[in-house]
This record gives sequence, structure tokens and C-alpha cells, in this order.
Amino acid sequence: MRKIKLHIATSLDGKIARQDGTIDWLPDPAAEDYGFQSFYDAVDTILMGYKTYQVCLDFGEWYYQGKSTYVFSRDPAKPIVPEAQLISQQPVDFVRTLKEQPGQDIWLVGGGEIISLLHDAGLIDEYIIACIPLILGEGIALFPAIRKQENLTLTHHTVFPNGVVLLYFRK
Repeated sequence: MRKIKLHIATSLDGKIARQDGTIDWLPDPAAEDYGFQSFYDAVDTILMGYKTYQVCLDFGEWYYQGKSTYVFSRDPAKPIVPEAQLISQQPVDFVRTLKEQPGQDIWLVGGGEIISLLHDAGLIDEYIIACIPLILGEGIALFPAIRKQENLTLTHHTVFPNGVVLLYFRK
């Protein structure tokens, strides 16, 4: 069965973006890969909420070329790039079915609402968290309104010279 992997960066105070959704506080990915390319090569499917999708549009050319990309929105009339598919059905049911289909692992990009839904449904298999050494203050929480406790095992970690710590957890 395919695994759902949450791979995301968070500030020390648990924020994944500023209140307006911007991520300008993240370290420059051109300066350090943080193990991302090998992770990216091992997934063939991308999941994200519509607000995260809108942030991704600001990156310029659609970054997730060649990957099956599903964007969740309650509004089936939302505009979307041709390379992605808008999903307006209940995310938990859709992801359960998706996990059963053949393919590589699935990257849960964000944001907080879809992360919380899939976490509470027990569908996230691995949590790969890049902890950025700053306190952001106001912002969008990594796990807003989580209802379910999940005990995780730290499988390994990497500490980078700039203080970023990449933590790998499994259920």
C-alpha cells in the first residue's frame, strides 16, 4: 500500500506560513537541498488544500510537472491549472481510495486544514518535519484543531549548519 508522507517546514512555534499565507521566512532552497530531491523523486502524487495551491502558483511555472496533483476545495467551481485536478469530495474518503491504488508514495504538501483532517483519520504514515530555527509569531498552524493523539517514533534526524533540523517520524 502507498504511504502518505507529510513533508513540511515549520517554525519553532509550529507555524507553516505567515497569517497571509506567505513563506518568505523559509531558508533559500537553492543554498541547501535538505534531502528534498530524493524525497521528491520517490513520490508520484501530490495532495494539497486550495490555499496551499494558491501559494504554489506564486512560484511561477507549475512545480509539480509529471506528478498527479490533487487540490482539495469545497467549491467545485474554483479555477485550477490543467496539470492538477480539483477534488471537491470529502478528502478522507478520496485519500483512502487513493492509497489503495498502485503507485509510489504520496506527498501531503499542506496546508493545515487538510493535514488535520488526514491526521485525525489516521491516514498520514510518515511525518517529515523541517524545524526552522525562528519564532514566527502569528501565522498558520501546522496542526490546527487536531483531535487525535498520535504517538510517533523518531526514526532519524539531520541537523544542518544553519540550524535547520529535519525530523523523520513514523506512526
